[in-house]
Amino acid sequence: MDLGQYFQVRINAVSIALVAHVAIEAVTIIRVMTRPHREPASRVAWVTIIAAVPFLGVLLYVLFGETNIGRRRMDRMKQVMERLPTMPDINPEESRHALANVPARYEHLFRMGESINGFEAIGGNSGTLMDDSNAAIESMIADIDQAKDHVHLLFYIWLPDNNGLKMVEALKRAAKRGVTCRAMADDLGSRTIIRSAHWKEMQDAGVHVARALPIGNLVLRALRGRIDLRNHRKIVVIDGSITYCGSQNCADPEFRVKPKYAPWVDAVIRFEGPIVRQNQELFVADWMSCTSDDLTDLLDQPLPDTGSGFPAQVIGTGPTVRDSAMPEVFETLFHTARRKLTISTPYYVPNESMQQALCATAWRGVKTTLIMPANNDSQVVGGASRSYYAGLLEAGVLIHEYTGGLLHTKSVTLDDEVTLIGSANMDRRSFDLNYENNILFHDPKLTAAVQDRQQTYIERSNVITSEIVGAWSLPRRLWNNVLATLGPIL
Repeated sequence: MDLGQYFQVRINAVSIALVAHVAIEAVTIIRVMTRPHREPASRVAWVTIIAAVPFLGVLLYVLFGETNIGRRRMDRMKQVMERLPTMPDINPEESRHALANVPARYEHLFRMGESINGFEAIGGNSGTLMDDSNAAIESMIADIDQAKDHVHLLFYIWLPDNNGLKMVEALKRAAKRGVTCRAMADDLGSRTIIRSAHWKEMQDAGVHVARALPIGNLVLRALRGRIDLRNHRKIVVIDGSITYCGSQNCADPEFRVKPKYAPWVDAVIRFEGPIVRQNQELFVADWMSCTSDDLTDLLDQPLPDTGSGFPAQVIGTGPTVRDSAMPEVFETLFHTARRKLTISTPYYVPNESMQQALCATAWRGVKTTLIMPANNDSQVVGGASRSYYAGLLEAGVLIHEYTGGLLHTKSVTLDDEVTLIGSANMDRRSFDLNYENNILFHDPKLTAAVQDRQQTYIERSNVITSEIVGAWSLPRRLWNNVLATLGPIL
């Protein structure tokens, strides 16, 4: 082959490669534009990435562009949900009693929640807000030490630190005295304890363990579904009569994997009453999706007598649940507020409708307060969150940045009467990629306790004003806005 022929072959090869790349990009962009349940902002962000970063953009979309948990897992979860019994029927008098405790102006909140999981608002519940993270773990352990029948735990992050190992020992003690203990942890968030000797020690002591959404081989996992779809829930159920709900992982507040942001500041409520059954159902569904165990008999037992107590409802969301469920819950809460709305969240990267709903709440005269950490463990999410400050402040939202550590509490209180607490953040990951659990309840007394906790956050916060935001440098504003533009794919 002479030199001219050689160069001609090379040119042809390059041309073919370019044509193939353009074709692949075009096909990928068409897929982006035709996928259902995708916001226009997300489509624009992905098309920009694919077009701007040759080859890598397509690869990133293949790996992270679609909410794909994998066909096997999807089929398994569908089979599990079909096998689960419906909540035991409450006689009509009890059902009316449960909803009768909710003022008419709030009934639609619980109807929204019911549309997600089918859980009715049910009365007869009581709750206690734990003093802090260590107190929450100590209370859980005290209840485990009193357990008679079963203990169920699910955590996104479980660390082999002081609190994490206290929980290990409590489960081992319970299992040795004949209590059925089931412990589940996310395979990514809790990888350090899952891969430690403590996990095997629990098994040897008789504790049943399971990894939520196991990763396995990274390459095969990426081909079968997204690696970053995680189980972010925090569920504790003891004897079917006690449950805990909040932002608390099974770890020390010092959170030694990210010590520079410590302490992690969480809020957890200990609930008793029929609401426990709904959290139990979330746990059972997750457990049966990862193991061969059949726990449906735990859901066939009659509900305890509702008696007196406040109405509550579990709201469980995730990538296999109805699209946009979690942001719809938040927006409904915002629109319902008439006097006061207070929010604490570590991450605020809303979709467009949610940002508009929060601004509209302030515009119509509701005292609207947003509390977030001053020092965020995710610089990307922290920057994206701050890109929304100007619009929020213009509408009249009061913004406070907490300086006492990483404010990790996810709470919403409105009009001194209603609270939502749980694991869901106000960002795209919680909206689209994570399995979350929250409890919505109507009780002025317990809501007042949560509001008092929110006030302690405000007292340790810096007030963010329009002047502060206006003084940010051009590079900082540009960086924040770029991150917000990419928010739909972060």
